[in-house]
Amino acid sequence: MVQIKAVLGKHDSFTDVAGLCVGQAHDTTILTGTTVIIPDAPITMGVDVRGGGPGTRDTEALDPTCLVEKVHGLVLSGGSVFGLAAADAVTAELSEKGIGLPFGPRAVPVVPSAILFDLMNGGNKDWGTEPPYRRLGTEAHAALSTTVDEGAFGAGYGARAGGVRGGIAGASLVSHEGWIVSALVAVNSFGSVYRGSPTHGVIDLPKVGFVGTNTTIGAVATNVKLDKAGCTRLAIMAQDGLARSIRPIHTPFDGDTLFAMSTGHMEVDSNLALTLTILGGLAADCVAHAVQKAVKAS
Repeated sequence: MVQIKAVLGKHDSFTDVAGLCVGQAHDTTILTGTTVIIPDAPITMGVDVRGGGPGTRDTEALDPTCLVEKVHGLVLSGGSVFGLAAADAVTAELSEKGIGLPFGPRAVPVVPSAILFDLMNGGNKDWGTEPPYRRLGTEAHAALSTTVDEGAFGAGYGARAGGVRGGIAGASLVSHEGWIVSALVAVNSFGSVYRGSPTHGVIDLPKVGFVGTNTTIGAVATNVKLDKAGCTRLAIMAQDGLARSIRPIHTPFDGDTLFAMSTGHMEVDSNLALTLTILGGLAADCVAHAVQKAVKAS
């Protein structure tokens, strides 16, 4: 039987899965930001999109039936559709370093991305024809570290969660066997973040919105070796953590998207389906805890 123990305190971080670095940047005038996740080596990734108004880039490449087996980074950003430009900057930075698929004269990195809507949070959005997100992507990439600031940082800088300030935070769990699962979540939800069981039959709608104007985005990671299909299943199960911590969730007003990645550092000899079941449960727990931490830290 697998015994689960929590990694507590200062170790409760997304980068407890070794081989991952996170960089963050924000703009205090515009009230927005970007978070970049870069692995030490190309990484297997899957994705699950649940919200009714998502904004993403290169998520189709993560379909298990598609050609690309591993990717080179992940970008989470504020800014709605403008925020997708942050991935342009990260792609260019990685290519310049020779990181990516070896096509032609330049390396071609695969860098999926998801955005949240923070355009109505009171910041100065009068940027003309030069949105700040390419700059923020460059700055976040330059700030890569295994230390992850939580609260009002990166993609969570301009976020709102229901009627309160949102943010970004991480969490991790480790099993007796050394299987590690971690999560990093930027909370910009339409619904309210809660602890424990909600009152049955009561739905609090503190945040008036339009389709696509909210969204909780994030990533889960594990050191257990999974293929793209396994990562996709891990992302699907991780979404349960949002349902445990945000009410309501996956609404027409949200674009909730979670990515899942595997560093592949630990081979699993036992039944993979059972292992994945356990990892998915841990991932959901990590996501729920990260959501609560993000709002508390902000």
